[in-house]
Amino acid sequence: MAFNRTADADLARMMGEGFLECVVAPDYTPEALQVFAGKKNLRLLRAKLAPGAAGQLDLRTISGGVLVQSSDITTSAASAGKVVSARPPTAQELADLDFGWRVAKHVKSNAIVFVGGGRTLGVGAGQMSRVDSVKLAVSKARSPLGGSVLASDAFFPFRDGIDEAAKAGVTAIIEPGGSVRDAEVIAAADEHRIALVFTGERHFRH
Repeated sequence: MAFNRTADADLARMMGEGFLECVVAPDYTPEALQVFAGKKNLRLLRAKLAPGAAGQLDLRTISGGVLVQSSDITTSAASAGKVVSARPPTAQELADLDFGWRVAKHVKSNAIVFVGGGRTLGVGAGQMSRVDSVKLAVSKARSPLGGSVLASDAFFPFRDGIDEAAKAGVTAIIEPGGSVRDAEVIAAADEHRIALVFTGERHFRH
């Protein structure tokens, strides 16, 4: 587990409830170190996790060459997106959409993230189809998904992903938009009374 802030005793106790091999944080309070001392074979590392800089390049090797693309550093707020559904998101939904959109950038495509109450509830990734990522995220969820929101790193190519999300109890969705079937996707959201926000930007992590 990695953190971008000092780990204190409360955090150490929460992490102690499960299996841990390594924790990375900028620093640890003395009380946290005492708690961690009770864990066998646990490695603690001090490291400052600095955010990437604008214009930074991301490199991926491919057969016979290298793929060079701009790093996915900046993320627009959900409130900057375009509401394309008949129903706009509530303030709580918008806050969760914003959080989900930021989480989705760190999940491998096809990334689907369920969020509720400021917490990640389920994640689907690495599937060949987006609807399969939705189903995977539902199956991996440890909490009920009724009233949750969904973030998708890229557009929904078909309405089936929206229909599956509705079955799980999703009330709002954020995605880039830009599919040739956007009209069908928007219609599906309206049928299910789901608030739908298009960001106009996509995340792309492979």
